[in-house]
Amino acid sequence: MRHILRWFAIALLAASGPALLPLCCAAFGAEPEVINGIAAVVNGDVITFSQVRDLSAPREKLLRSQYSGAELEKGLKEAREAALKDLIDRRLIIQAFQKEKFEIPNHFVEEQVRGIIKESFGGDRNTFIKTLEAQNYTLGEFKQKEMEQMIVQAMRSHNVKTKNIISPTKVDDYYKKHRDEFTTKEQIKLRMIMIPGQKDTATAPAQKALAEEVLGRLAAGAEFDRTAQIYSEDSTRDNGGDWGWIERNTLAAPLEKIAFNMPLGRISNIIEYAGNYYILKVEDKHGGTTKSLVEVRPDIEKKLIQQEAQQIQERWIASLREKAYIKTF
Repeated sequence: MRHILRWFAIALLAASGPALLPLCCAAFGAEPEVINGIAAVVNGDVITFSQVRDLSAPREKLLRSQYSGAELEKGLKEAREAALKDLIDRRLIIQAFQKEKFEIPNHFVEEQVRGIIKESFGGDRNTFIKTLEAQNYTLGEFKQKEMEQMIVQAMRSHNVKTKNIISPTKVDDYYKKHRDEFTTKEQIKLRMIMIPGQKDTATAPAQKALAEEVLGRLAAGAEFDRTAQIYSEDSTRDNGGDWGWIERNTLAAPLEKIAFNMPLGRISNIIEYAGNYYILKVEDKHGGTTKSLVEVRPDIEKKLIQQEAQQIQERWIASLREKAYIKTF
């Protein structure tokens, strides 16, 4: 028997279980493709158009529900190109596995299938088999797909080795450049009164005088919501000028700058903008706070390790492509 490396067994155990279920479900949900042909040849192994469309089917279904015409055609083309690229990469990885003369014990695949039957079919093997038959799959074909998926995951794990320690300098640099990732969204609870610059035969000076009168009433203790219902021409008039909780980039820049810098409960002066007159009141605010580096350091380290692993994986796949004969049609 060919040698089975210890790393491989560990990787397979880590990969087994629910993580492979989407592949299973995608196979069940794929529509049969009548027209077929060769999409690519990878070192003599053939990838068919039906395989490409099986893999891109979920993405294509979503695209068809969102787009039409030229935009849909563009999206479908990109989805199929991405699926073909993924299938080529998978085939290269499986070929690398075979070249190393590794193998997977049958019991790994059997355990995986039993897990799928338990999780997705309530332990009913007959229902599982009937579902395969309804989708023109044999049990052997399904097991082969599962085995290939396990090979790909295990080989990626074996060939993508990263250091589990990230230098403090890299963490500090990331924190400084991406502070927005660790800052909660700033929100304010706002009320607004808007007096139009012109109304019917009223002139701008008359409307400004009205705005000053309204501001005087508020300064004298009038309730903001009742005053808004009487005088405001804003769309929130019936709600007492209540805009609810808003984030930045909701208001025009001049209004936003004042609103997000106002103390709680304070009523603004008259703000002239785009020919109209505004009076604001901030009733509450939250967010806008940034977590300290100490709090987020573990998350940054984890992210940087993942990024490094992705880069190593891309370089490894690129090296496989460089050595391979790949022809697409």
